Amino acid sequence: MYSANHWGGPFEIDGDRGHEAEEDDHSGDMDLDRGALSRQLNETQASWLLSPPESKKKDKYIDLGCVVCKRKLFMMVFWSILIAFVVIVVPMIIVKSIPKKKPNPILPDAYENALHKALRFFDAQRSGKLPESNRVLWRGNSGLRDGLDSTDFGLVGGYYDAGDNIKFHFPMAFSMTLLSWTVVEYSEKYKAMGEYDHVREIIKWGTDYLLLTFNSSATSINKMYSQVGIAKINSTTPDDHYCWMRPEDMDYPRPVQTATSASDLGAEVAAALAAASIVFRDDPAYSKKLVRGATAAYKFAYDTDHGQTYSRGNPYIEPFYNSTGYWDELMWSAAWMYYATGNNSLITFATDPKLPQSTLAFMVIPDLSVFSWDNKLPGAELLLTRLRIMLNPGYPYEESLMGYHNVTELTMCMSVRKFNTFNCTFNTRNYAQHFQHSLHSTVNSKI
Repeated sequence: MYSANHWGGPFEIDGDRGHEAEEDDHSGDMDLDRGALSRQLNETQASWLLSPPESKKKDKYIDLGCVVCKRKLFMMVFWSILIAFVVIVVPMIIVKSIPKKKPNPILPDAYENALHKALRFFDAQRSGKLPESNRVLWRGNSGLRDGLDSTDFGLVGGYYDAGDNIKFHFPMAFSMTLLSWTVVEYSEKYKAMGEYDHVREIIKWGTDYLLLTFNSSATSINKMYSQVGIAKINSTTPDDHYCWMRPEDMDYPRPVQTATSASDLGAEVAAALAAASIVFRDDPAYSKKLVRGATAAYKFAYDTDHGQTYSRGNPYIEPFYNSTGYWDELMWSAAWMYYATGNNSLITFATDPKLPQSTLAFMVIPDLSVFSWDNKLPGAELLLTRLRIMLNPGYPYEESLMGYHNVTELTMCMSVRKFNTFNCTFNTRNYAQHFQHSLHSTVNSKI
């Protein structure tokens, strides 16, 4: 039934036998090592076996000479720099490479030339030890003994008034106030003409001198020096009008005039120092010094015996710069002091309903509508109108400020020819030509 040969068989080797022998050998091996059994393993059994280790990817490096870094890191840094360059640097290069349209330079006109010459006039009128930057080569040091014998600090410096060598402090202070006002309003114009530093130098020369005309370090003063040098009409002794000469050659006495009751002079000096303190706000130490001096001068002007001008009864001042009042100076000074300090008590005084009665501000008198060294009323009204327009402080100042605003508009109308307020003659042809030239220059500057 079974074909198997249990006895064995012949020793003859054939193909079948070889295969069977191989299986027998393998079977014998299985008896010794059952783990070598050649059969299909189930999932659990396969999980017992250790899988061969997977081959790891090696990092690539780049040798930069001074340092070795991973290639991946290098590429990240490279692309970051490239993106930053494209996003930031390239637009900057494009913007800078685009040609900018430059405005046409404003051609100098008659007013600009007049301004250059006006400032040069102040250079020529300097008194004292001139700086190395002196622009008028034919001028030298002068008046180096002014006030040394009669004042605490001397009165060296300042400006001569005109062709003579007298230093009138009242109109000198007014000049410094106006120059400061022009810088406050038109500093960019001065810069465009290259005169900004020059005009500030002129103002400082004047305000440095004005600080010597009283004890500017004190909080309260009782006198001011009003003039250096004198001149008598038909004088028979040497003075500034007896013999005209260069200031460098002066050899005659130069007495100093002193005022102990002078609301007009004190107020004008205070206005000059206050206005200049705004000009020099980029120099805090000097600006504060000017404000301190202005405060002392204003206190002297306000507290002094009202009803007395600095020139009254003085034969050395009245024939030349006689002051006809002081209420306009007090109003003018209060406005400038308010702009310099922000002290509300000053604007309260300037808008006091009683003040227009003292100054005749609301009377619209033609003579009082002309702005000058003796009449500050139009300037004070304009400053207060500016306050109303720019800051609009409202109640309780509005009523007075509105009145000043209305008077300022009427004052401007008085200067228009068709109203014929003043008896003046116009050269119509020259006026029209100049207006056309100015208009043409203005239009070209804006194209």
